Amino acid sequence: MDETTPAPGGLTPAQIEQFISDGFVRIDEAFPRTLADEARAILWRATGCSPDDRATWTQPVIRLGMFTESPFVEAANTARLHAAFDDLVGPRRWRRLAAMGTFPIRFPSAVDAGDTGWHIDVSFGTEAPDFMSWRANIHSKGRSLLMLFLFSDVGERDAPTLIRVGSHVDIARQLAPAGEPGLTLGELAADGFAASAHRAVVSATGDAGTVYLCHPFLVHAAQSHQGERPRFLAQPPLLPVDPDNRPSGVRSPMEEAVARALAGGQGGPDNRIG
Repeated sequence: MDETTPAPGGLTPAQIEQFISDGFVRIDEAFPRTLADEARAILWRATGCSPDDRATWTQPVIRLGMFTESPFVEAANTARLHAAFDDLVGPRRWRRLAAMGTFPIRFPSAVDAGDTGWHIDVSFGTEAPDFMSWRANIHSKGRSLLMLFLFSDVGERDAPTLIRVGSHVDIARQLAPAGEPGLTLGELAADGFAASAHRAVVSATGDAGTVYLCHPFLVHAAQSHQGERPRFLAQPPLLPVDPDNRPSGVRSPMEEAVARALAGGQGGPDNRIG
């Protein structure tokens, strides 16, 4: 099978290898633009802002919760995405999304939103009131994928999420000695995620309908919006069927990425490019 031949679930071998090595894969037209348009109309109403009146865009970011209306659920559950979930996580090892969220909607603004630091999305212990005490472990308990759903066109100036390519390797190596309890976000962030500071940086740009499927250990960051139109993006987790997310049988690409990291693989490139 060559690098352009789709694997049985829909991703090509090259895309799967990119996910293992770089920690993410971009899927263009993962859901229809018409669904993005319908969802965005609902989100505009929820913000209380007007798409036609910039005077109502008074905050750099508005965070909205979970949305269960049909455009969101349909966007999350296209055949193409389900096939990709099977490819990266394994058949019958992930839960179908019943909602879409959360939405950090970023507006063009000179005001610093104060939320643009490098981080990973930790996945358990979230009942604690202090989010810096939320945790992640080497099995990625509670999360199989980090996902970025673009519900608007996102260019380089439109606050695209920044990704440190291959940084999931560095986080896996930090988490492995901590075993089952894992580490808190505060512990992981104690040095400002310096272990991945040498990694190349890319921007999660794309047209509405694009989805980035990311390893849960991928280090990423928000940035300020310098463009003209607000950016609509959702970042839901893909949840595992087994909440502890322990390996079972054939190793998935998500697990293979961790295994290679612990065996000494370097992951993506080391020179900053973005």
